[in-house]
Amino acid sequence: MKKFLTKKNIIKTIIIILVVVFVLIFLNWQNNDLVTSEITYTNSKLPSSFNGYTIVQISDLHNKVFDNDQSQLLDMIEKAKPDIIVVTGDIIDENRTDISVAVRLSDRMLKIAPVYYVSGNQEYASGKYDELKGDLQSLGVKVLDNETVKLSKNNEVINLVGIQDYIFFYQGLGLDDDNRKDFKGKINNLINGVDGFKILLSHRPEFFDEYAACNLDLVFAGHAHGGQIRLPLVGALFAPGQGAFPKYTEGSYTINQTTMIVSAGLGNSKFPFRLFDPPEVVITKLKTN
Repeated sequence: MKKFLTKKNIIKTIIIILVVVFVLIFLNWQNNDLVTSEITYTNSKLPSSFNGYTIVQISDLHNKVFDNDQSQLLDMIEKAKPDIIVVTGDIIDENRTDISVAVRLSDRMLKIAPVYYVSGNQEYASGKYDELKGDLQSLGVKVLDNETVKLSKNNEVINLVGIQDYIFFYQGLGLDDDNRKDFKGKINNLINGVDGFKILLSHRPEFFDEYAACNLDLVFAGHAHGGQIRLPLVGALFAPGQGAFPKYTEGSYTINQTTMIVSAGLGNSKFPFRLFDPPEVVITKLKTN
């Protein structure tokens, strides 16, 4: 016992405890340090009435609650003065499904702006999507299950398209070429005969080639969690659906006429921590030339 309680061992123990405490505090900060990412999107196809139109995107909440019943998150959304709020899936989590978290947040967001929602893979995996969908619709959330709606301003319109997550169509079948081609066909069917500027809400960014092939103008996606662990000079290490060193994790990407904006998301799922990848609210302002 005396040998263990040497000055050297006591110092080592204190250092270890301090390091553990520091790491826990740091990881908690990384998981909860909400940030906003502002993007300006310019396209001459936009009607003049939509110049300055503001879209707030939240994604991949996974039932997470930020301080005081989402007050910080809601303050950020309200401060952006959005024309609409879009939710790109995984608002609940299959491992700790609590629909009431999504319902409370959606109810309060609706007091700020209209809310448009598409499903993610977690909604499917939870087995409670129908219940969630019904609750959101009863509040007034527009659930875009394979649907196109028009957004109007000063008698001018743009089109908002929403598609269910890939897993709803191809349960457990993977991302093979035939299924990807079929998924692209489903999107094309949604926009067939639709003229004018088109925005797509779709959970997964790994289908960017398919979105671009459909000649969409703007896409909002999530799912990748920003990679969840990001290293300086390296970037994201892994993302679901894309694997190691993923291509589409956060920010803006462009192929031909199509731009995709990917949210790093708000919560975590199977892996409980974020590293150099803060939860974010994405604010996109539309601009005409």
